[in-house]
Amino acid sequence: MTPTQSPSIQEAFWFWLKLGVISFGGPAGQISTMHEELVEKKKWVSEENFLHAMNYCMLLPGPEAQQLATYLGWLIHRTWGGIMAGVLFILPSLILFIGLSWVYLVYGQQTWLINLFETLKPAVVAIIFYAAYKMARKTLRSYLLAAISTASIIAVTLFNISFPWVVFFAAIVGYTYGHFKHPALEIEKNQNKSISIPINSNVRAFNLKWALKVLSVFLLLWVIPIGVLMSTHGWQHTYTQMSWFFTKAAFLTFGGAYAVLPYVYEAVVENFQWLSSAQILDGLALGESTPGPLIMIVAFVGFLASYQQALLDSSHLFEAGALGAVLATWFTFLPSFLFILLGAPFIEKTKEFPKMVQALQFITAAVVGTVIQLGLFFAQHIFWPNGLNQEISLFALGMSFASIYLLAFRQWTILQLLGLCFIVACSRWLLF
Repeated sequence: MTPTQSPSIQEAFWFWLKLGVISFGGPAGQISTMHEELVEKKKWVSEENFLHAMNYCMLLPGPEAQQLATYLGWLIHRTWGGIMAGVLFILPSLILFIGLSWVYLVYGQQTWLINLFETLKPAVVAIIFYAAYKMARKTLRSYLLAAISTASIIAVTLFNISFPWVVFFAAIVGYTYGHFKHPALEIEKNQNKSISIPINSNVRAFNLKWALKVLSVFLLLWVIPIGVLMSTHGWQHTYTQMSWFFTKAAFLTFGGAYAVLPYVYEAVVENFQWLSSAQILDGLALGESTPGPLIMIVAFVGFLASYQQALLDSSHLFEAGALGAVLATWFTFLPSFLFILLGAPFIEKTKEFPKMVQALQFITAAVVGTVIQLGLFFAQHIFWPNGLNQEISLFALGMSFASIYLLAFRQWTILQLLGLCFIVACSRWLLF
């Protein structure tokens, strides 16, 4: 299938802004929405180009849904189209998170809000597992890909192998399989349809001059804010430490938004102690129940950490929190634009090399396993809030099972499920 029409820059602007406002459901839901809108309805992007872009974004560290939006914007309108799509995908969520973070700090101890979060968090677990199911249904199209996904779960959960090594192994297996296909393996006949992918004739070819220009602009946009923060606040200040930490997270956390969260949890709760374990789970509930990338939880972290620092500095609390949220978002997402604007021309060229496409498919299979592992990680903390040796929360367990049933068997949308959670939370507050 090939695109049948090209939108104007104004049409694309309003589409990406609308997507930033309505993109509920975490990475899987957002990718599904982009596919439905751009491939099936508007036909701005072909099925083959969409899948190739998605496989590349799954390979990258950082938030895959936002990177996919940037890549697709780049495919449609090149550089400024990619920047526009990437920015508008996160801007509404950032503004919303700044407001919600302030409400959380001011009213967080209210009984009604506690009930709301206790109801939302089990539903979030269900959303993660349902997202994993939907990803698996689309990507695990052979026994070998399913085996790679299973091996990913085992490697991360039982052997504590870091995800970059899992990605590297999956890529090697995929590349090798593409070179030496074994006839004994039972592969679906249509598995490799996406291997032969037409190249868009309107995209910019990769060249060294362009790459150096993009890299120079990125370095300026990173060095100038870091330099200002160090000169005004010093290296040990929360602003500077957050900026450096989220830069590292953006470059080192492979596997998309779901894979970033355990890394952020460990650093924010255990190392820096900016937030408590309960607060980070509340932030996750906000991330799943609001539009925009799930990793916008970094704005919540930035707001709360900066707010605590402002209490010590006796400075303006809301302004300090808002600046922290903006800084966390800036340093988390800035590398994503680099990866796409620098890498997309090269990745478009790899469509000529089936073995590279095969490697990307195997990496995507490994990511499915990571999403499942993350669901298990959060389920443990939500179902057994006081530890595995304590009593299980029957309410959380029941809420999760009911949510999975409604999503998988009744075809409820994320918005409908969130509405139900709100009704249940209000009922618990009124009755108990």
